[in-house]
Amino acid sequence: MFEERKDRRRANQAFDRGEGVTRYRMREKAVSFGNDYWIDNEAGDHLYKVNGKVLRARRTYKIEDRYGRNVATVQSRPLRIKDSMAIEDADGRRVALVKKALVSPLRDRWVIKPENGEELTVQGNIVDHEYAIERDGYKIAEVSKRWFRVRDTYGLDIGPAADPTTVLAAAVAIDAMTHDD
Repeated sequence: MFEERKDRRRANQAFDRGEGVTRYRMREKAVSFGNDYWIDNEAGDHLYKVNGKVLRARRTYKIEDRYGRNVATVQSRPLRIKDSMAIEDADGRRVALVKKALVSPLRDRWVIKPENGEELTVQGNIVDHEYAIERDGYKIAEVSKRWFRVRDTYGLDIGPAADPTTVLAAAVAIDAMTHDD
């Protein structure tokens, strides 16, 4: 158990140093019906377009690559008691569910439940875009505004142990549920 904790600490420190991490740039509060925006790499190149659509009574966001090909869909589930959004792959298969897990006075807690794989926990200050995504205590992604000086912009670092499309889609879902217009 002690060795496992040391291993987790070393892995999280390597993540914090940026080892194997890919950084994306997103716009704060850009997620709303009809608003399209780009997810860029650190150099400012457009990688993904988030297309906010109104389909039936559901909030739907199509994530497309720079060539216009659908890579993921994030869709609300309005008939559920708790607010949640499903993430589907390009073929329409559900790959994960994002939902609020617990409300506490100090931090928001969310979970990302992949169809195949271990549950991911999301902890931190969601409203201010300062949070981490972890799998079994290992940081796999981190969201922060501190990396960019541009107003209304935040960064999303994704480590090598995570599927970037699912993590980006989860960030879109969390932003949509938190900053719903």
